[in-house]
Amino acid sequence: MTYLLEVYPEAQAEIEGLPPAGLSALIEVFALLDLTPWAGDSVNELRNPDAPLRSLAFGGGSGIVTYLILEREREVHVVSLVWAG
Repeated sequence: MTYLLEVYPEAQAEIEGLPPAGLSALIEVFALLDLTPWAGDSVNELRNPDAPLRSLAFGGGSGIVTYLILEREREVHVVSLVWAG
């Protein structure tokens, strides 16, 4: 079963500014989030390793996407994206 992916406006603005290599890498991340969003790391690994707020590096470490998993609704909300490449 897949998850519905919702992208917040702030993250969408960052996506629109990605270079082609970053966009290609992000597409791979979105495919992963669609099926296995828990693969990312908790943003608070020490205190709450099972937290639904997670992050995942992409583009060889040049980017990071932060997202919230709403398990009951089977949704993943992309809340922020940073690209430093």
